[in-house]
Amino acid sequence: MTGRRYLHSRRKRALDLALAGLAMVPAAPLMALAAVAIRLESPGHPIYRQRRVGLRGHQFDVVKLRTMVTGAEQIGAGLAVDEGDTRITRIGAVLRRTSLDELPNLVNILRGEMSIVGPRPTLKVQVDQYTDRQRLRLEARPGLTGWAQVNGRASLPWPQRIELDIWYLEHASLRLDLRIIALSARMAITGHGLYRGETGGWRGPL
Repeated sequence: MTGRRYLHSRRKRALDLALAGLAMVPAAPLMALAAVAIRLESPGHPIYRQRRVGLRGHQFDVVKLRTMVTGAEQIGAGLAVDEGDTRITRIGAVLRRTSLDELPNLVNILRGEMSIVGPRPTLKVQVDQYTDRQRLRLEARPGLTGWAQVNGRASLPWPQRIELDIWYLEHASLRLDLRIIALSARMAITGHGLYRGETGGWRGPL
């Protein structure tokens, strides 16, 4: 079973529930410790929520550990985040570097809003600029990690990231998911592609 049939299969959902459930055991104390560290360094809630667009355009609140100062979206570069951004806290830089800030995404997965593997969830302002082809990206649940993530992540130009996600939709399988998960574990160690640099990422409305 490959491609779009696999994306909505019981097999993929079972993998999501099994891996997210198992991961929550070690993740829970890590998130608790991180939350305390975040609060000690800067005021504000340690959990950050942001409205994102998921499967078939359904909007949901993605949850993450806060890595920036409270109200960062209204300061400086707004939604854009680059390496060395002064809005990133010290503990936030560590969480981003190790991808631990995304551990609360496991809750989104257990709720059925996300999957372990799929296109990363995007903002409505980004989806509003999609071409008809790019809207194919919405035919899968957003992922904690994905094919674009392990092939360059935020350092890739935005159109290229979307094309990689569409390729995943067309070739999705259990074997590919397991490969992406293994590659993602390696990336969490190296931190490769974490920031968009000079050519990567979404550049905002024209």
